[in-house]
Amino acid sequence: MSETSEDIKKLDREGDIAADYLEELLDIADLDGDIDISIDEDRATIAIVTEGEADERLRRLVGRHGATLNALQDLTRLAVQEKTGERSRLMLDIAGYRDERRAKIEEIAAEAIREVQETGDEIELDPMNPFERKVVHDAAAAAGLVSDSEGVGAGRHVVIKPADED
Repeated sequence: MSETSEDIKKLDREGDIAADYLEELLDIADLDGDIDISIDEDRATIAIVTEGEADERLRRLVGRHGATLNALQDLTRLAVQEKTGERSRLMLDIAGYRDERRAKIEEIAAEAIREVQETGDEIELDPMNPFERKVVHDAAAAAGLVSDSEGVGAGRHVVIKPADED
């Protein structure tokens, strides 16, 4: 999607609102971290970062398998929605967790893509959260394959198949 200057202003505002919300949270929890705001594709992206090794207490905000991070992202989106009146799609990262996870999911996707290309069979991956499924969908599309999300709730997963099978 090509953003207009109006879209960029809207995303900048979302980022500013989210940053204010998260700065207050960090202050209340007495945690150190800097907040980086950017626009990635068609969404505001907020990262809580530290210089050097992240404080273990800051890493706790990621939680097991990113569960706490996902909850904080949802709360931050709600805080933005409360101020703007519109649903937010912002992405939150803490201490580089999403970048590390993206790299791991890209490796899993690459292996599945190789197998689909070699065998012509579809591959069902393990259940993933929405962020991870999007990484797989993007990788499959870039490889010229088709991918769908199937299942519900915690069992939602990606199926990758050859393009001509659809």
